[in-house]
Amino acid sequence: MARDLYERFDHVKRRFAQANDILGFDLAQICFEGPEDGLRQTRVTQPALYVHAVVVTELLAEHGIVPALAAGHSLGEYSALAAAGAFNFETGLELVKVRAASMQRAGEERPGTMAAIVGLDDARVAEICAGLSSVGVVVPANYNSPGQLVISGEVPAVEKAMELCKAAGAKLVRKLVVSGAFHSPLMASAADNLSSALTKADIVAPRVAVWSNVTAMPHEDAASIRSRLFEQLLSPVRWTETLQAMAASSPTRWFELGPGNVLSGLLKRTVNGATGQSVGTLTELETQFSGAVA
Repeated sequence: MARDLYERFDHVKRRFAQANDILGFDLAQICFEGPEDGLRQTRVTQPALYVHAVVVTELLAEHGIVPALAAGHSLGEYSALAAAGAFNFETGLELVKVRAASMQRAGEERPGTMAAIVGLDDARVAEICAGLSSVGVVVPANYNSPGQLVISGEVPAVEKAMELCKAAGAKLVRKLVVSGAFHSPLMASAADNLSSALTKADIVAPRVAVWSNVTAMPHEDAASIRSRLFEQLLSPVRWTETLQAMAASSPTRWFELGPGNVLSGLLKRTVNGATGQSVGTLTELETQFSGAVA
């Protein structure tokens, strides 16, 4: 993750050095050399994703490419807010550090899991989850694209929901490899820890509209950001609605900043005719911007 950018740009080296100081461990070493199991730990994965997305955002900004509007999926909402100037790199990473460590600890204290449900109406999945309160906690966690939803909760309840979704005609039902039941009530302790950090953080109104995962509407001000980021840990990511709402603003180009192209795939399935451009590697920067990166 970001090794080619690190080797090419001094700015990226400085950001990773700052990250190491804030996090208290060598993020660059884990990102570049592993072990992979270490990188997959929530307390490491989230800072790695945040740093990667922010440095790409900053490299683009150096060449005049800045967002007219922004959103991020789950952890990505933090890099979207940083891109819009709601907080600086350091403040965002301090928040991500607390969020990641708290979520990992919550997953250890209240073990849970998540599962992807594809090809079944979102309302039907939500109905199935709601009917399992006697079995345990299971709730919709990520509305990713039409007909693609992730559920989250206690293991017995998630497994029962998977069984019922299959019986209801879902095309694909798959348990995910995760360390906790994210975006569910099982994250209550993590949300409480994050709340304290959010209260102290230097946050301002973003320069451009940034859509909230919780409401699928733009954040209003600093108070809205604090409140919604707290709620985000306990609430579903309304990504389908977010993309549809952003599309109504008629953006001319869509960029996915950071590693991979998962969100570009969700965009294609959600907004007719929309295509996302993945920007996470040096090659993608140079190729997509015709040598604009010097």
